[in-house]
Amino acid sequence: MIYVHVALRWFLFLSLIVTVPLPRLLAQQATVQIPAGTPLPVQLGKHRPMKKGEALDCHLMYPVYAKNEVAIPAGSIVRGKVLTLTPDHSRRIHGRLWGDFTPFHIPVVHFDELVLPDGTVHQFVSSDATNGAPILHLSTPAASKSRSFIVMQFIQLKEQAKGAAELVTAPGRKDRLVQLLYKQLPYHPQRIESATMWTVTLAKPLTLRKSEAPATVQKNTAVAAAQPKATPKSPSDSRTAAKNKDVWHLSAYLEQTISSATQKKDDTFDAVIAAPIFNADHTVEIPEGSVLVGTVTQAKPARSFGRAGKLRFDFRELKLPGAASKPVEGTLAGANTIQSEKLKIDSEGGVQPQPQNRVIVPLVLTFLASRALDTDGNLTGNAAVSSNGFRIIGRVVGIVSGSRGVAAGIGFYAAGLSVYERWLVHGQNVAFVKNTRIEVTMIPSRNPISTTTP
Repeated sequence: MIYVHVALRWFLFLSLIVTVPLPRLLAQQATVQIPAGTPLPVQLGKHRPMKKGEALDCHLMYPVYAKNEVAIPAGSIVRGKVLTLTPDHSRRIHGRLWGDFTPFHIPVVHFDELVLPDGTVHQFVSSDATNGAPILHLSTPAASKSRSFIVMQFIQLKEQAKGAAELVTAPGRKDRLVQLLYKQLPYHPQRIESATMWTVTLAKPLTLRKSEAPATVQKNTAVAAAQPKATPKSPSDSRTAAKNKDVWHLSAYLEQTISSATQKKDDTFDAVIAAPIFNADHTVEIPEGSVLVGTVTQAKPARSFGRAGKLRFDFRELKLPGAASKPVEGTLAGANTIQSEKLKIDSEGGVQPQPQNRVIVPLVLTFLASRALDTDGNLTGNAAVSSNGFRIIGRVVGIVSGSRGVAAGIGFYAAGLSVYERWLVHGQNVAFVKNTRIEVTMIPSRNPISTTTP
């Protein structure tokens, strides 16, 4: 009887070995380490209250690579919470000038838990993040002819009207209208908006079990992630473009902050390649972790009277791990920035803030303010139209006062403040903070770069 039990145990053991091959068992035990300092760009899926201790569930915006393979897939859940709230002084001052006395805050957040698509949970140590804001994707536009100043003002007015129309036509209009109503009040609740992005960095290495996804899927994901988000291409198209046309589309993270206020012409900086580029035969053309050396070609700081700054840079050198540097020709094709002021990229890669409508808006506000002085019209109606300097407070005061002078004064205050913000205030500088993800279109030199097999 004892021999029967021993034989049965050996039979079960041998069946397990045959059923699960040894290479698969070894692959399941293989691990991969994400080094410290790796950026993790995360984005909030649903708006949350602005309060200390609030739990945050975000998703990873881009895949994280290790040894040219996907280690953390895009879409993985990253969890954290709000550590504390710090005052947002600049926003508070601006709000009070327009009659909004809400004590605006900036949340300090911390993330420490990663949930992979297979459900496994990993704890990690990261840095705190404070520079959260809705993401703004910049892309290089097509070359356009120059237009006069007046024509540009009307174009901007048309774009503003289109944006106002989308406020009530695009999906989610109920929530937007509620928030618009809140902003008319002198005090309103705050929240962390959906689609807010933070970039946190690993403070300590993170060890994960190596992905068991097929190698072909990982390669295709790597090629797709290397393309700019504005113009996605299929993996086969990307590999063909990189090999036949000698054009690479790279994604990289800036190693330091660059700004039009501090940079000088010919200053250099580094950007680390975030995703590898593969050839058609699945060999690695540019490995993950390579370094692009950028050179500032134009840095114009912002000045008074609303004159904005401008920043232009290109990439002329590529450093491969364990290999000599190679000359390249790279230009900025896109960027994911969280700067509060909207930016734009010209057809040559220069970046500057988008111009405001500096003429029509002040003229409209001045015209509306003058309606209160019209003695032929209805006093209440004219006061409601003209007294828009302090939002709903200004309108209530202008109507209740029963004075044309008070209503006109509130309206002219709004017009004067609009002129100040568009013509007299100091201009906005262009700044890309550390770990900003950029898209680079690069042409290699004639000397081929040696390839490696992943």
